[in-house]
Amino acid sequence: MPQINIVTKRERFKLIFFFSIIILAFVGLSSMPRVSIPLLLGYVIFLIVYPAVPTLEKLGINRTGSIWIVFSSLIFFSIYPFVKIVPTVTAEIENVQYYLPKIEKYVTKKYEETRIEVREKTSFEIGDKYFFQALDWVRKTSTNILLNVPKILASFLEWVFFIPLIIFFLLKDGKSFKRGILRLTPNSIFERFYFLSHQFNKKLGDYIFAKFVEASIVGITITSGLLILNVRFALLFGLLAAVTNIIPYVGPVVGFIPALLFSLAEYGSGTTLGAIIILYVVANAIDIAIVFPILVSKVVDLHPLTVVVSVILGSQWLGMIGMVISIPFAAALKLIAQEVYKEIYQE
Repeated sequence: MPQINIVTKRERFKLIFFFSIIILAFVGLSSMPRVSIPLLLGYVIFLIVYPAVPTLEKLGINRTGSIWIVFSSLIFFSIYPFVKIVPTVTAEIENVQYYLPKIEKYVTKKYEETRIEVREKTSFEIGDKYFFQALDWVRKTSTNILLNVPKILASFLEWVFFIPLIIFFLLKDGKSFKRGILRLTPNSIFERFYFLSHQFNKKLGDYIFAKFVEASIVGITITSGLLILNVRFALLFGLLAAVTNIIPYVGPVVGFIPALLFSLAEYGSGTTLGAIIILYVVANAIDIAIVFPILVSKVVDLHPLTVVVSVILGSQWLGMIGMVISIPFAAALKLIAQEVYKEIYQE
């Protein structure tokens, strides 16, 4: 009996120690975004590309060779588009600032025309306080984004060197790191922790890869369509549509508004504007009707209502970032809930 008490106390101490390490690591990384963000990005990319390593090993290539092939391919397919696209995008961003006053003038003019029309037809006077406050907010936000482009690019260049280093060492020493964590895992939760971590890593990697493919399809479709229509800033608007598509539900609307305002100010309400609207509607319809159900929904295996609620809660807690991570987080909670259910209700 005393021996059983000693074992129980030791196991309880291991549990406390194990979860304390996890909490401290989480708090520490949260307080250092300059390290945690590239670390998280590197880990996510590692989850996406790692399955290629055992596949190459099955073909007869040793582990070291497989790692170098995967890593070299990743570097090439990451740097080549960066070298080709970034100079064009930077030039387009610099040119956008010359169009902002034109867009602002157009929006203000249309608002004044609407005020006059409403007043003449209904004798109701629309106030302009909130309109000019919103316009001022948009102006300041746009200016801040343009001014911060060099800073963002500097951070991006820092990530370009840091993230590949993280990915390489995860590919090389990932198994050793995993074994180290499993050694710290108490016996009472070892099997469940191993199973949940494996399932979560798989779902997270599959989800991010599916969202990347989905965003790429939307971005390429819109960029190609705008180029065919000979619309200025086609690459920038396509890239914006791809990036904002990562945000569930709200993203497509956010990505469409800048292109809509630019088109109204540049081309007016004519056939070009109609073609651009149709292009965005078709691209997002294909995404919603075909790409999302086939790629994303099957990966996360969540009810549509659960997805909607998760996105809403994520936006309330962490804003845009919360909306992006809400779905894989909900999938992780589902895995945990299933294990708890099995423990309580099933023998």
